[in-house]
Amino acid sequence: MIKLKPKFDLDRDVVSDIFEKEATVRSVKDCSAALDARILNIERDGGVLYSWVGATGTTRIGKYDPKKKVNKLLYTFDQQACISSCSINKEETLLAVSLTQRSGGEERFKPTSKCLTLLIEIHPINNTKVLKAVDCLVRVQFLHPETDRNSVLESHLLLLAEDGYVDQYHVLLTMREGYRVVMVNPERLTKLAERIAEDVGWVQWDRHTQRLYYLTHRFYPSHNCETVLELQLELPTIPFSTVRFVNLGFDHYYEERSEQECIRMEVFTNKIGSMCVCYSPPGNKAEERTYTVIFAHKGCSKTLRVPSNRASAHIHPLFLPIGYYLLVYLPGNFLHCINTRQQEMLCHSLFLSGQDARSGLPRESSDVVVLGVEDGDSATALLDLASGRIYSADLSSAFLLQILYADNPPRSVDLPARRGPGRVSEPGDPAVTGPARRPDAQRLAALHCLLVSVGQEPELEVKIIDWLCDNVPPFESFDQIQEFILASLYRISYGKFLSLDKVLPYSSVFDKEITAAPLEVPGVSCDTELHANPIFRGKARSLQGFWSELQWNTDKIKYLEAVPNPRYRNSPIKADWDKLRSERRRPSSCLKHIEENTKKVLSMVDTWSLDKKMVPLFLEEDPEQRALIGLMVDKLREHLKIHLPRLGKKKIDSLVVNYVAKLLELIRHLLEYVWLKYNLGPCVLCLTQRGSPAEWTAFYFMCRILEATRCLCLPLPCGFHTLLAVLGVRCLPQHTFLQYLDHGLLQLTETFVRRLMADLDNSDVNEKLKFSVLTRLSEELEVILGFISLKLPSRQIAHGSCNWPPMEQRIYQLWDHPVTSASISRDYVKTVFEKLNKKKGFVFTGKEKPGFRPDFLPLTYLTQILSDVEQQVSALNPFEEQENVDARFVEETALKQTLILLGIQEK
Repeated sequence: MIKLKPKFDLDRDVVSDIFEKEATVRSVKDCSAALDARILNIERDGGVLYSWVGATGTTRIGKYDPKKKVNKLLYTFDQQACISSCSINKEETLLAVSLTQRSGGEERFKPTSKCLTLLIEIHPINNTKVLKAVDCLVRVQFLHPETDRNSVLESHLLLLAEDGYVDQYHVLLTMREGYRVVMVNPERLTKLAERIAEDVGWVQWDRHTQRLYYLTHRFYPSHNCETVLELQLELPTIPFSTVRFVNLGFDHYYEERSEQECIRMEVFTNKIGSMCVCYSPPGNKAEERTYTVIFAHKGCSKTLRVPSNRASAHIHPLFLPIGYYLLVYLPGNFLHCINTRQQEMLCHSLFLSGQDARSGLPRESSDVVVLGVEDGDSATALLDLASGRIYSADLSSAFLLQILYADNPPRSVDLPARRGPGRVSEPGDPAVTGPARRPDAQRLAALHCLLVSVGQEPELEVKIIDWLCDNVPPFESFDQIQEFILASLYRISYGKFLSLDKVLPYSSVFDKEITAAPLEVPGVSCDTELHANPIFRGKARSLQGFWSELQWNTDKIKYLEAVPNPRYRNSPIKADWDKLRSERRRPSSCLKHIEENTKKVLSMVDTWSLDKKMVPLFLEEDPEQRALIGLMVDKLREHLKIHLPRLGKKKIDSLVVNYVAKLLELIRHLLEYVWLKYNLGPCVLCLTQRGSPAEWTAFYFMCRILEATRCLCLPLPCGFHTLLAVLGVRCLPQHTFLQYLDHGLLQLTETFVRRLMADLDNSDVNEKLKFSVLTRLSEELEVILGFISLKLPSRQIAHGSCNWPPMEQRIYQLWDHPVTSASISRDYVKTVFEKLNKKKGFVFTGKEKPGFRPDFLPLTYLTQILSDVEQQVSALNPFEEQENVDARFVEETALKQTLILLGIQEK
């Protein structure tokens, strides 16, 4: 489940370097016998502080720089010393050290009755100041403020005592002789120390955010706090016995009392304003483990109960944040990957038990320390106490893909080299060894976990799309294509604004009426409670950074909880869309506004790489989809302005346009992968050939995309319906193709009908298809283009007794067929005589024109009248694009139609 990347190895990065330096004095064998290296602390910049006992019996403190990959000696004690805690200021001029008196051997892991805390000047001279000499363990930690200055003449030091109090020392420095940095009035340091908290039962230090979290039984208003965050917690009745130094020290002493008698608690935050408080009460004899996660940014908590075995009763679960997921791991029992932003439904969180609960960690939870979330808020730093290694932990995409492919192992597909590997079938890929069946809830959660990781592993998107192609039928409780689209759009948008969690859709589960079973996790009981939101007291208006975002999120939650349906849903706009399509023939300011929205989206789509346009999309005017694109932009913009006015007009406009453009790009990317996977080329647009099995697969997949987007009323790229109709003609039997048209699964477009009329010959089968399409064309164009058309039965078309509306006329004239010629002739005659009725003073000459045959007098008389009108009235051509329609054309069409009816000539 967890993928580990080594970041630091004590033996590789430190010990080997010490051996090389010590070997200049003694042999390597002697050095290895005397060396006792251990990690002391890790500072904000990632620097690792460590100590070792040298070959001469001295104890030295060094620092490993992970960026430069070099070791630096900081300080040397003349004799062997037991260092329990150590910290260095950002400028590396002061070193705080906490020493304990231990007798050696196995007793070094037990607390002692004497602790000495020193503050040492290490640049350039070693003056030492004693800060504490007490009978309890003390941890030291310098604050590392964010500043670009190389030299700061002020440092701040925290002292955390096991007795339950926290002091802060403000150390003033001065520079002498241009380079010597020394303390100012060191004798007054202890007198000016500030007591931050007392009666502390639990404390945690976050090195990345430089925050100290602690629990206390009372608050001291005289402690000079400008702003206070009050978060009420209903903790178990079992008290905290002693202070547990979470994320502060790394020798991890063990108390006489066993660990299961204490409560384990940790706090995790994210820079965009999320806070999760996790705790687990001591294990008990009952075969059940309980843990609680409080989502402070959501104003709720979840208490989960999971069956467990008695063998792990003494082990606390490990809480591990990765991105916006929180992993709760109990070795040998379960692994729960909780979605901290989509926590409304448990099905979006992945729960594994039994043999599946393999975390990938090197040790049990008691041997692993969480160092905090790394930069980028994706991976988390972990320390393995037994080996002295630091890892970067992230979700394992291979393991999650295994869950998706549980029912049908993946097939290897070779794609062009320029696109990289298209399948996940690789050496050692675990996806082919998964169990035979996975619950829908597990695969839904795994899909969301994978889509979150796409930002760090772009090739994952290709693997997920391949799974969509291989698992086209929807599951019982969710549609995987809908989940892919909505979750991908959500991932793109949530990064900067946590408040979007309650406003944007992230799952299709909300739009479906499904039973409760797929939303539940077998073996897990969950109680959800609403909590009072955190309260900021004091100068809350001056908050910045994380605290400002947390305050905004908690305030917004109060509003969104009171507003009905705060989450945007696109499906209700269908009524507005139908109304808009019916009004398209009447220009209005609303239509112009919608079209402007569409132009913004499509202009952004056109700037993206289309990979040589191997899929013929975005190539035609599609009034129906253009209207839906513009309408979605308008409705989503209006929704965000109502619920998130803080973002401002410019940010909302940019977010909405990007959101809809990315939607179109995702659908195009789906089709692009199918084209590459099955090696489809330009031949798919040829209507004279039957489709291959690969084209049938592509057609079926496009139908699933159409169904998924239609249920959510999401727009499709312009040209999608044309391509789908072309594939339908190639892949489906003719009667099935017509049924698809009648049931609305396929849609006729002008581009498709033009290609159909031009590419297919006039064989009996093709003629029947063309007649059937033209029969349905009137109703189709009335819906799509807003033209008023006649719904005519096929027998009227066969006899040519109909008048076609303008758009249908442009399509109709493309087919070189007697029926089309007869219709064009009748429309021409009708137009001519309408002009004749409006024209006064018309004189019929009766002169015979060259080329007219007098064999059939009615026809001859008609052509003579038409010829005269052409000369005197200048009748408008019914078909302006076809200039060769005149009296001669009418005569030839009438004669040919007569010969066909008499059976003398074939059509």
